[in-house]
Amino acid sequence: MYPVSENFIKVIQSNSRSYFWTGEITTKKGQKYQFENKDIVKGSGYITRQCCGNTEIELGTVYAAEMGISLFTDIDRYSLEDGTITLSFHLDVGGHFEEIPMGIFEISEANRSTKTLEIKAYDCMLNFEKSFKNTLSSGTPFDFFSLACENCHVPFAHTRADIEAMPNGKFIYGIYGENDIESWRDLLFYTAQVLGCYCQINREGQLELRKYGNVPFMQVSDKQRFSSSFSDFITRYTAVNSTNQKTTTAEYYALTPDDGLTMNLGVNPLLQFGLRDTREKIIRNILSDISKVRYVPFDSETIGNPALDIGDVISFSGGHADDTQIAAITGMTVKINGKTTLKCVGKNPRLSQAKSKNDKNIAGLLNSVEFTVGENDAEIVSLEFASQDDTDAEFHGSILIDITADEVQKTTSGVFCFIYYRQPLKTFLYNQQWNRKVRVRGALPHTPISKNKFLEMPYRYLFIMFSNCPAISLKSLLRSMTSIPIRLLPISTLLPSGRLSSDVLA
Repeated sequence: MYPVSENFIKVIQSNSRSYFWTGEITTKKGQKYQFENKDIVKGSGYITRQCCGNTEIELGTVYAAEMGISLFTDIDRYSLEDGTITLSFHLDVGGHFEEIPMGIFEISEANRSTKTLEIKAYDCMLNFEKSFKNTLSSGTPFDFFSLACENCHVPFAHTRADIEAMPNGKFIYGIYGENDIESWRDLLFYTAQVLGCYCQINREGQLELRKYGNVPFMQVSDKQRFSSSFSDFITRYTAVNSTNQKTTTAEYYALTPDDGLTMNLGVNPLLQFGLRDTREKIIRNILSDISKVRYVPFDSETIGNPALDIGDVISFSGGHADDTQIAAITGMTVKINGKTTLKCVGKNPRLSQAKSKNDKNIAGLLNSVEFTVGENDAEIVSLEFASQDDTDAEFHGSILIDITADEVQKTTSGVFCFIYYRQPLKTFLYNQQWNRKVRVRGALPHTPISKNKFLEMPYRYLFIMFSNCPAISLKSLLRSMTSIPIRLLPISTLLPSGRLSSDVLA
């Protein structure tokens, strides 16, 4: 939070306030143009900042802030190339106006319309998008930050003592040869990650490192909120995972109990060298920093407080808010002369052990599909993938396998007979092998008939009498040959005469 007076905090939380905005445009040649609140097109101005994506808490991030505004001015748009623009908020704190600087932005676009000039600008985080020159193979975090700021012409907000006071600030890190560091911005990301921080450009235009905290700066009551929504869970981390590219193993370190989310550091080029004990100490220091995160994700539209910064911890009261919980501002959009949108992102720890549908499918394939193709290993799938930006890739494929099973003959034996019922009741047995895999043998008084004659008889019911034979197999056998009603009866239901009782026939 930007340092302000107690009167400012008191007035900004009151039901009414008196304020105005001012700004200044500076061209590359040093020409300055000042503008006031009346020069700003209503509803056009905004400032957007963030330190995380849209889903979860992140470490090492290097997001740039964006500013847009439309002005009633006749400034030549061509003169604004490589120029800068600043904004300030002025609040009446009783007798005088207290000024809050909102940042320094470099103009990237200037579009002229009939009466207005539309400007879009970003802070100097984009200056670090220069190609990384690997002039050093090792160094301390301060060495990396200082070299990056020097090459990209951005002031650094910290001294060597500030960086070395951090838990991992005194270690010497080596840059692994096989890495994906393409720009100075990438180097900032990995260096800030090992320090358990994220990067921001502060209001003075300096590169600044910040950590997630757990002490709230202020409380936002329901009188200061137009709308708000809060999650029903607390985002918290109890483990950190880092991939060692040299050994191709994942190094996992957790608290006890390990019942929260896991912060995945991926393959950090600065965490590849050194002893395992040293890496463990570094990662556990990161775990100590990230374990402070116990935030309730939210999204709220407020009357606004321009003194708030990204990463500030706040609490809420009134309405459906829980005033015992806290949250960090991971995203913010300040509307000039309008409302301010605040949000905190985070995942649900209850889902930390849950697997996606694809994970379950893959796990199921690994667990259930086991077969040997030939005697030697053979390549069946070859994948090549390249991406210019960080992304997630998902591959789907199928393998066609021609499997021929050895022929197996199975036989079964037993006693069964077929009884055809009409008036009068007669007993017949078809005593021939009429399924290639089933051998039948008659054992009751019968009148042998041929297969064709048996199937052509105008019967009303067909009773299958079985003994020592699979009943289901017999029924399937007959179903494949005829569609008449079939009943399965054990031989014990026959009368001594070999006929069926009247109870069965009923």
